[in-house]
Amino acid sequence: MMLKITVKLFFLALFLLIWSGCQTPPPYVETTGVDSAPGRPTTYEDFESPGRVSGVGIESQDIASMTDKMVVDMLATPTLADRQVTPRVIIDSEYFRNESSTRINKNIITDRLRVNLNRASQGRMIFVGRHYSDMVEKERALKRGDGDGGPPVVDAATIPKRANTLGGDYRLGGRITTLDAVDPVSGLASRSHQIIYEMVDLESGMIVWSGIYDFKKTARDDIIYR
Repeated sequence: MMLKITVKLFFLALFLLIWSGCQTPPPYVETTGVDSAPGRPTTYEDFESPGRVSGVGIESQDIASMTDKMVVDMLATPTLADRQVTPRVIIDSEYFRNESSTRINKNIITDRLRVNLNRASQGRMIFVGRHYSDMVEKERALKRGDGDGGPPVVDAATIPKRANTLGGDYRLGGRITTLDAVDPVSGLASRSHQIIYEMVDLESGMIVWSGIYDFKKTARDDIIYR
C-alpha cells in the first residue's frame, strides 16, 4: 500500500514539474529586471480630433484645423487665386520659423498646407517644389551633359527642355510664437499659440496675403512632445 502511494506521489510530482515547465514565464524576469508584460494594444485615432494623449502644445487637430482655414482663406484672395496669369507659389518651411516653446516639426504644417492647397486650387496656382531643386538640377545635368562638352548620360525623356527651372512669384513665410504661464500651486500650465502665415511677393517683398491662427490651452504640463 505504501509503495503504491509513493509511486503515485512520484508521478504526480513529475507531472507538476513538466506542466510548470510548459507555462509562460512571468512577465518580470528577476535576473534581467526587464518587464516583458504585454502592453496596451495600438488604437487608431482621428487625426482631426483630440487624442487620448494631449497637452498644451500643437497637436494633430490644431494642425488640421488651421491648415484647412488657411487653404480656404488663400483661395478667397484674388491676388493668389484669381490672377489672369496663374501665379507660381512656393510653400515650404524654409522661412516658416518656430519661435515658440512648443517643439514641433514645421514640415508637418507646411506640407499639409501645400498638399491641400494644391488639391483645392485646381490649377489656379502653380506650385514650385523649391525643396526638390537639388533633385531637379541633378536630373537636368544627366540629360544635358556635364557642361564641359561631355555627352548626356540619359535621354531627354518626354517633357520638352526648358532653359531654366521655374521661378516663384510668391513664397510662404511666417512664425509660431507662444505665451506661457504656470500656476505653481495647482501645477496647471497655460500656453497661448499665435501662428502667422504670409505670402510674400518675391520681386517687391510686398506681403500679398496674411493669415493668423491662435488658440490657448490649459492642462497639467506632463506631456512630452517629440
